[in-house]
Amino acid sequence: MTEPLLQGPIKAVHSELGATFAEFGGWEMPVSYAGTVAEHNAVRTTVGIFDVSHLGKASVTGPGAAAFVNAVLTNDLDRIRPGKAQYTMLCTDDGGVVDDLIAYYVDADDVFLVPNAANTAAVVDVLTTLAPAGITVTDEHRDFGVIAVQGPRSTEVVAALGLPTDMEYMAYADAAWGSTSVRVCRTGYTGEHGYELLPKWDDSERIFRALLDEVKKVGGEVAGLGARDTLRTEMGYPLHGHELSLEISPLQARAGWAVGWKKAAFRGRDALTAEKAAGPRRTLWGLEALDRGVLRAGLNVLRDGEPVGETTSGTFSPTRKVGIALALLDTEAGVEVGTEVEVDVRGRRLRAAVVKPPFVDVKTK
Repeated sequence: MTEPLLQGPIKAVHSELGATFAEFGGWEMPVSYAGTVAEHNAVRTTVGIFDVSHLGKASVTGPGAAAFVNAVLTNDLDRIRPGKAQYTMLCTDDGGVVDDLIAYYVDADDVFLVPNAANTAAVVDVLTTLAPAGITVTDEHRDFGVIAVQGPRSTEVVAALGLPTDMEYMAYADAAWGSTSVRVCRTGYTGEHGYELLPKWDDSERIFRALLDEVKKVGGEVAGLGARDTLRTEMGYPLHGHELSLEISPLQARAGWAVGWKKAAFRGRDALTAEKAAGPRRTLWGLEALDRGVLRAGLNVLRDGEPVGETTSGTFSPTRKVGIALALLDTEAGVEVGTEVEVDVRGRRLRAAVVKPPFVDVKTK
């Protein structure tokens, strides 16, 4: 029998707003409300609010918890301090990516992790297996919601609730909101200035409604995961299962910047160090359509009639108003910015130019 889809803490609000739903990592989540393009444009021009409570949450606690996490995950926690967050990855011994996630450095004995929904159990299992005596790994998937407020007017929306906003990118603060508390993070997945809030699960609907009221006051929109995907694709941000996977390494996905190469240890270090020395056999590039058409994932990319790679994600860019894609292209193909390739779209050869992501300007800071 098929397992029933999990429900987030804000499902009632989405139903009231007329959302369309789809499955994401075992959860029933809103795809769109007014339409993906309108929601996408609201984030780029004013502000959008997303429910992403399906994302995982886990805590690693105990004496030396931060040192343990740092010896397993790719990025270097020693680069940041308590009150900061860091993009990082959990790899296999052979350099594949179990998941990419955000690590919140609470203190030397407490690290809070936000992995992808579908990979939370795998992340928790690996860390639990590797944890020494005294270190506890706890799956807190349904203890907290996650609400993203993204866009040029996100600061005034969050500040209207009396929550802290004056923090640098990738920092966070724990704040009181009425009788409860919420973690406010200067993070996001859209390329815009924004925040991600982690309220307690049972408080999520109440704070979502309050934020949505402020979003509407400034002309923003509630946004679904359809817009979240078009926004992140424009930024060239990887999505696990597309640009990162057990078969796609951080180096191939241009995520080597999130690897602490000088660290003495992290899972997959030997394999990734060897790959770095030899050079990855394929690299993630952007493709911008030169012909009319929409690019999708899983399409063959050709140069001079010969296959040189495959698209991993694709969409029509509402901002650029052109078809765009991310693609893993063979290193031996010798492509560079401006190289013209063809994408096989159901038997039709669609011309595209190779570009280096992102497709739009980054405004996170």
